[in-house]
Amino acid sequence: MDIDYQRCEFDYVPAGERSSRRHPVVVIGAGPVGLATAIDLAQQGVPVVLLDDDNKLSAGSRAICFSKRTLEVFDRLQCGERMAAKGVSWNVGRVFNRDEEVYSFDLLPEEGHQRPAFVNLQQYYVEGYLHERAQELPKLELRWRNRVTGLAQHPDHVALTVETPDGEYVLEADYLVAADGGRSAVRGLLGLESKGRVFRDRFLIADVKMRAAFPTERWFWFDPPFHRGQSVLLHRQPDDIWRIDFQLGWDADPVAEKQPERVIPRIQALLGKDAQFELEWVSIYTFCCLRMDDFRHGRVLFAGDSAHGVSPFGARGANSGVQDADNLAWKLRMVIEGRAPDALLDTYAREREYAADENILNSTRATDFITPKSAASRLFRDAVLQLAKEQPFARKLVNSGRLSMPSVYGDTVLNTPDAQAFGQAMRPGAPAADAPVRVQGQPDWLLWQTGNEFTGIYFAGTGNDRQVLQELEALAGGRIPLQALVVAPAGQDLPGTIEDSAGLVAARYDAQPGTFYLLRPDQHVCARWRQFDAQAVREALARATCNLAGPVAATEDERELEHA
Repeated sequence: MDIDYQRCEFDYVPAGERSSRRHPVVVIGAGPVGLATAIDLAQQGVPVVLLDDDNKLSAGSRAICFSKRTLEVFDRLQCGERMAAKGVSWNVGRVFNRDEEVYSFDLLPEEGHQRPAFVNLQQYYVEGYLHERAQELPKLELRWRNRVTGLAQHPDHVALTVETPDGEYVLEADYLVAADGGRSAVRGLLGLESKGRVFRDRFLIADVKMRAAFPTERWFWFDPPFHRGQSVLLHRQPDDIWRIDFQLGWDADPVAEKQPERVIPRIQALLGKDAQFELEWVSIYTFCCLRMDDFRHGRVLFAGDSAHGVSPFGARGANSGVQDADNLAWKLRMVIEGRAPDALLDTYAREREYAADENILNSTRATDFITPKSAASRLFRDAVLQLAKEQPFARKLVNSGRLSMPSVYGDTVLNTPDAQAFGQAMRPGAPAADAPVRVQGQPDWLLWQTGNEFTGIYFAGTGNDRQVLQELEALAGGRIPLQALVVAPAGQDLPGTIEDSAGLVAARYDAQPGTFYLLRPDQHVCARWRQFDAQAVREALARATCNLAGPVAATEDERELEHA
């Protein structure tokens, strides 16, 4: 039986004498981004304190569309399976103009992926599952009803003033992660702001409990007969809950439009006068695309909605925030452990600022297409929709919300440029692709073997395989430890290998015998070679941790292992 996560309340525990010591990391905000950041740090061995000014999970479904890449991050945090099992999986979307289908699209047309393109799952389930995972980690301390009211930055730490039901106390941390939402208190305390564009339109979100025959797909209507001149979006969620978004226009009264007597007729127009349903949650939102100029301010790092905000069509908000956490946690760990300089944290800001700009661009384009603000813009949109029914080229111009895709960090200083010719699919900066494998004879998935540490993927099949294995063993004990995976075709007899059971690993990685990939702890590619070269790998590891100031020599232990 499912827990009623919307009604869970968590106990406040007095801070006591815990404020007298300094913590490596404090995270503020126990939403999906803050929880993901804290879990990631704690399971990698970094003690972390997570503060939230409330003692409940989110009310209403809020964010519901979680992408394949975000599910892979949740897999690494050891709670993705629950989310995928509970969520409603979908890959197909349909676009309608008035009462006709214009076209459909499949976001994951090929087989051989563990996760679907998206699952729909109410945010309170996501937070609930993350909270339960957090409770399993001894290095993670979650403090409810702890509100940050003051912040002072010092050269070597941050000092927070925290208000609780028992009064105030001071909490010190080496680093602070602000994941406290669009109205970020931390941002306000530092006198910072998010800047951007607010769009003159309003939308109604209605979560409706009903049994309906609609397929498990994303349906988007332009100018439908039941809501003329506007747009509507329909999604299915677990527990017979359906999300319906109605465009209202800028002049709509946000208070009046939330009343049942206004909401129910709109739903009846879509479903039919005699449809049986119950309203679960209603909200009004305004499109906006905003971001901070800089995501890092000294020892304070911003993530999620506190750093950036986008319009909801395209599912780019929560997914981008979780991917912020994915990018940040390993870098904080490396710096705290003394394995990387402070400059590594600057790459978090640069990479995720780039991702935010990418999301804002896509979200702005979608908003402009969905809500044209001039007669000429509407004429263009309507013409594109008419053409798209028959002409595939026009479908690329239709924009009902370009759905969330992970960013490729192509220009980051952490990448080692290709020295040999490769395809573009898995270039440095791209998130690693998953594929089915066999591990010790059992079916498994490639990405389950990676993450949290730097990972090398070696494609066996040369006459030099055993020498490479010795050199990989040496790299495992180097300055920046490397865990190695050896991938072999089905039936090849080489101890300790992962079997490429369907041949999809080699295909997706454009691999030949001897090819070697280097993955960051967040499962993004940072280097690749047609032939393994231990010295090149050392230098790539140094570059990927901002440690490269010149040629990197092997340690004495590495040299002994290489020549053993």
